[in-house]
Amino acid sequence: MPNPLKTQIAGLSLTNPTILAAGILGLTTTTLQEAIKQGAGAVVTKSISQKPRTGYNNPTIAQIDNHTLLNAMGLPNPGANYFAKEIQQLKRQPPHAPIIASIIGFTPHEYTQTAQTLTKAGADAIELNISCPHVKKTGSEIGQNPKLVQQIVKQVKSATKKPVIVKLTPNVTDITEIAKTAVNSGADAITAINTIRAMTIDTETHKPILANKIGGLSGPAIKPIAIRCVYEIHQAVNVPIIGCGGITTPQDAIEYMLAGATAIQIGTAIATQGLNIFKTINQGITTYLHEKNYRSVKQIIGLSHHN
Repeated sequence: MPNPLKTQIAGLSLTNPTILAAGILGLTTTTLQEAIKQGAGAVVTKSISQKPRTGYNNPTIAQIDNHTLLNAMGLPNPGANYFAKEIQQLKRQPPHAPIIASIIGFTPHEYTQTAQTLTKAGADAIELNISCPHVKKTGSEIGQNPKLVQQIVKQVKSATKKPVIVKLTPNVTDITEIAKTAVNSGADAITAINTIRAMTIDTETHKPILANKIGGLSGPAIKPIAIRCVYEIHQAVNVPIIGCGGITTPQDAIEYMLAGATAIQIGTAIATQGLNIFKTINQGITTYLHEKNYRSVKQIIGLSHHN
């Protein structure tokens, strides 16, 4: 019997549409492998830079409520050369699923070099983090500038034969403008969205709680914004979209797909529900398809645009 959850993103074959989001447990072979064992159809690594980064001082995370987080980690990571060994090890050990390497850089050259290093190590695709809202001279500062987006996507595409996915920031006036620029420059898929620029202040000390003051908001609070972004991007470009932001239930995942997402990424919810959330969401999607008499998850992608 055919697998109703099977989907494809830019040539990558996924047994189901759930993906571990960047920055969540994605720094070691062990944690990435555990996500696959627990049912993730693919995994995205933590954002990796060409050289190691220590990130910001604590506090780097603030809990807004039971399900919503604000973080400014500062993109700490061991660097591309070190992390390449983790990817090589993960590729050798079952179970297997597509490995998407998230990368960050401060120049087009850094993005290109890191992409080359990690795809040579075995990464199945590259996700360009041009949307982190709390690190200067990279992330959203790049993702808000169409010229820089064009330059980086073109250079990375010319440096690797692997699919290039561009993760967009919602912190722009018109996200479809950036999506079109990315696709016209060669992007094979779009991830929408990264966290939303935000902050919180301690009323006793009168100071911002995060050491960096400004961070990225994640969790259910941002889902309606992300759904709107996916919906608009689906109307604007003709490449697969990976929905990301506030997914905690099967209904959330289905809503993203109805808006136009081919797959979805899960991040913050893992902190409250654990890795079992992948199985829960996949089971819920399967039940929904059966109840609605759909043979494949592909039949509901973008369905809201036709009704």
